[in-house]
Amino acid sequence: MLMQSALPLGELENPAEFIPRHIGIDEAGEKHMLSVIGEASRRALVDSIVPRSIARTSQMKLPAPATEAQALLELRAIANRNKVAKSFIGQGYYGTLTPGVILRNILENPAWYTAYTPYQAEISQGRMEALVNFQTMVCDLTAMPIANASMLDEATAAAEAMTLAKRSVKSRSNTFVVAGDCHPQTIEVVQTRAKPLGIDVVLANSAEEWDRAVAGDYFGALIQYPASSGWLHDWKPEVDKIHAKGAAAIFAADLLALTLIVPPGEWGADIVVGTTQRFGMPMGAGGPHAAYLACRDDYKRSMPGRLVGVSVDSHGNPAYRLALQTREQHIRREKATSNICTAQVLPAVVASMYAVYHGPQGLKRIAQRVAAYTAILAKGLERLGWEATRMHHATAFDTLSFKTGERTQEIAKRAVALGANLRQAWGEYTCISLDETTTRAEIELVWKIFAKDGEAIPSVSEFEKGIEPMIPNELRRTSEFLAHPVFNTHHSETGMLRYIRSLSDKDLALDRTMIPLGSCTMKLNATSEMIPITWPEFAHVHPFAPREQLAGYIELDKQLREWLCQATGYAGISLQPNAGSQGEYAGLLAIKAWHESRGQGHRNVCLIPSSAHGTNPASAQMVGMQVVVTACDANGNVDMADLKAKCEQHQDKLACIMITYPSTHGVFEMQVKELCEMVHSYGGRVYVDGANMNALVGVAAPGEFGGDVSHLNLHKTFCIPHGGGGPGVGPVCVVEDLVPFLPGHAAGGIEGGVGAVSAAPLGNAAVLPISWMYCRMMGPEGLRQATEVAILSANYISTRLKDHYPTLYASANGHVAHECILDLRPLKDTSGVTAEDVAKRLVDYGFHAPTLSFPVAGTLMVEPTESETLEELDRFIDAMIAIRAEIRRVERGEWPQDDNPLKNAPHTATALLKGEWSHAYSRETGAAVHEPTPGHIARHAKYWPPVGRVDNVYGDRNLFCSCVPMSAYE
Repeated sequence: MLMQSALPLGELENPAEFIPRHIGIDEAGEKHMLSVIGEASRRALVDSIVPRSIARTSQMKLPAPATEAQALLELRAIANRNKVAKSFIGQGYYGTLTPGVILRNILENPAWYTAYTPYQAEISQGRMEALVNFQTMVCDLTAMPIANASMLDEATAAAEAMTLAKRSVKSRSNTFVVAGDCHPQTIEVVQTRAKPLGIDVVLANSAEEWDRAVAGDYFGALIQYPASSGWLHDWKPEVDKIHAKGAAAIFAADLLALTLIVPPGEWGADIVVGTTQRFGMPMGAGGPHAAYLACRDDYKRSMPGRLVGVSVDSHGNPAYRLALQTREQHIRREKATSNICTAQVLPAVVASMYAVYHGPQGLKRIAQRVAAYTAILAKGLERLGWEATRMHHATAFDTLSFKTGERTQEIAKRAVALGANLRQAWGEYTCISLDETTTRAEIELVWKIFAKDGEAIPSVSEFEKGIEPMIPNELRRTSEFLAHPVFNTHHSETGMLRYIRSLSDKDLALDRTMIPLGSCTMKLNATSEMIPITWPEFAHVHPFAPREQLAGYIELDKQLREWLCQATGYAGISLQPNAGSQGEYAGLLAIKAWHESRGQGHRNVCLIPSSAHGTNPASAQMVGMQVVVTACDANGNVDMADLKAKCEQHQDKLACIMITYPSTHGVFEMQVKELCEMVHSYGGRVYVDGANMNALVGVAAPGEFGGDVSHLNLHKTFCIPHGGGGPGVGPVCVVEDLVPFLPGHAAGGIEGGVGAVSAAPLGNAAVLPISWMYCRMMGPEGLRQATEVAILSANYISTRLKDHYPTLYASANGHVAHECILDLRPLKDTSGVTAEDVAKRLVDYGFHAPTLSFPVAGTLMVEPTESETLEELDRFIDAMIAIRAEIRRVERGEWPQDDNPLKNAPHTATALLKGEWSHAYSRETGAAVHEPTPGHIARHAKYWPPVGRVDNVYGDRNLFCSCVPMSAYE
């Protein structure tokens, strides 16, 4: 006889099973932490921290939490609504074959995708080597002297090139010339960027218009190479004409084509931009993909984005670091070269590894096959009556354009019916682009699409013998590229696998340790969230495929926007911005456009507290606003008296204020509602930076307490991984009356009040399933619990460390928000130890350092997030206490101020194993494996940094940004 269950069957199911897997603190741990803090419950703690005037009164209207399996099934049903057709669209997006060894060991590997931006050089040597490979690859293929470590996409890279040229050339003109045969999305983003800066974009749609434009006054000209139509041309004479005008020649160039055609650098190009998408990154409906920007050497101190350079460590060995950081927005603020904070590191690593794996000969073989198939395609079409006179051009690498006239729509429909997509352009042309994945059968499919009913279709084999590419002899590349050993060594899968592993072993990512960075929200990126991004239905869709083929993405976009509106209290959201900086930019454009629509375009003053993120003033400058800084008081809050004075001073020109909430200082400011009301009363709008949204979801909503605009960092609060510094997604959220001013995208068929801010209509669409899965599995209560536990964990750390490192800013009751700033400034006077010394010493204890000297010099900002376990929080706290004990030994004179474990940190295994040891402390102390000191690291789990402390000054004075010669390691 079967025993009856004590519970009804329905209660045996646990739909919320994901929540305790995401949140690291269990019930017993929470009880202990609350006892340390001195609060009776999590609810009481949160109520004592979050101002009651802004607390949510109703729960978010989200679906109840689903299990991991259930959520994946639901998302699979959405993915199945996408149709994966064979794409011949091109236009900057191509089919590509991601080598399995790269797919599994980088793109799907948490050792790579959970790493943080490599600001701490000593624990980032692996990913920085991969990025130096990327820079070298770009420099070699473009024949330019210097390249950065990736941009957001080709269109924004072109826009950044425009402003770089404006800063750098002799011409004082405000005119920028763009060849009409550039990709449409690039033209649109450039136009969006140019308008608020007062730049006049002249679009040259014919040879005559081009000749007129380059004969006039302008500061730069943008040329697509090969052209969007596929046309190849010798641009050297045009470059000379451009230079004669004191202007910059900018090329948007295809890297695969550059293995076969003359690179722009050999013509004297000033800037070259483009995408590396076809180097192993799936189309993914538009992103994420790493773009690149290469330029003349004398532009390097003005170039936007990240630059990885080579320096030396404390032992004189080569070591990588981020170079020329003084250019960036967190240093120069409104005078920064760009507002970009997130790059596209993970896709850049994939692209660089694609080049390492294939090498120069492998890349050339891929390109030769594409070029040969393109020539064969042209021959077959000519056989079918599509004579050369109907071709847009007689030269090509991978793209043909035919004047199809009245048959254009018929051919497009016929293609779709046969499972393919062609591109329609310029009204009566059809473009066909081939790529690495193109097969003989697919070429014959194109012939079938163009043939008349009943017409015999040729065979590819008829044209293969002796086929010549459609590249003119004078445009064929003769120079070498990728000669460094790294691109000529790892061509077996075994070799490649071990090379990838050797690099990841050098780094610290979330798969090994807590990354307690303040303001960066390094939380769990659950495996179930990551699985869908490589599903073919999401990965292999072209962003400009027919809309009915994107039904799954459209549904995903709609649902995620609805859920994020619930989380933020806003009325409308665009997911197009592909980084937080771009979300800020789009939000400020919306505010600017709203004022203009009311006849108040003169309102251009943007108030920004002195504590704000550096991207805020940089973004305001990019939309043509005047930045006015407002003061903060001694507790880190916005100084309301100074704010009122500034509002009154600028009331006729006030456009907006940008605040971060909770503040960058890690506190919930009690007067935020009053602040919003004050700015509104003077005619301004309120921008609430969403960087710290992990302290708000489910607890308070910016759209309800007075915010008009926010951007979100999906790569922070909503679990898209940081990927070593990107990809990111920065949705822009607005209240009802600003919805009409969200970004549009003409090339993608999206109407909006401002133009496109990214190349693809849905931005980095391929990573949106990550945030969808997170919201679906957490539900409203899970998301709120995550916020509350993040606040709990930060207060636990602050409380346990207060006798060792005081928290700089706190609310009146001594509590903090989701992060705390530890004040290390007094230590310099007592011991000579700096916050940087503590940051480097934490590496010996197996931790990535907290945020160093931001927003206050000499401090560490700690954000534990909700994902860390109590055991890991205690391990970090114990390490910090152990380091404070070491500092006391310096203060007591037991160790010299210039020779102690902190000044010499981090300690490499090589340095500790050397025969002679002359330091005042033991080798075990240096390694932080000594027992029974609190915070010691178990020997079996010890992380060994690959280099000693990196010399930043040497790296900037001796700037070197490409692959290190092998002799340097000998």
